[in-house]
Amino acid sequence: MHLPTYVGLLDSSLRTLADAFRQVSEGHGEEPDVHHLCNVLAGRIDGQVETLAPIVRRYGEKREQEPEQLYAAGLRNTRSGGLGLLRDLQDLYMLSSFVEMTWTVVGQAAQGLRDRELLHIVHSCDEETSRQLQWLRTRIKQAAPQALIAAK
Repeated sequence: MHLPTYVGLLDSSLRTLADAFRQVSEGHGEEPDVHHLCNVLAGRIDGQVETLAPIVRRYGEKREQEPEQLYAAGLRNTRSGGLGLLRDLQDLYMLSSFVEMTWTVVGQAAQGLRDRELLHIVHSCDEETSRQLQWLRTRIKQAAPQALIAAK
């Protein structure tokens, strides 16, 4: 069974995403909404990690390096200014999309296993990840005109 690979991938990608949200929060403190919401979202992702813990214990986990590689490539440091904010938000969107698809894959396995607990966790956490993506998409749309057209 390869589910432990995806459980490990999910656990690792959630931790990476929470760290990335915190980094963007700190790096863009001049944007109060970004600073606050990124911290809130990081906390919610921490909650997902805690919620996933019994599944990690049940199925085990095989650690993969992809989320850390995504993080290292996209968020070594936060960028400055409006364009930097736009690019950092895009990086968060990419990481969040990775998490969302990983929840989907794990959810398919949960259906195959008829694991009701895992199905419930996947459903609630995937909904939350979708809300993160929705906020990021909206905030990217808000930042794009200023960063790309009005900036000097």
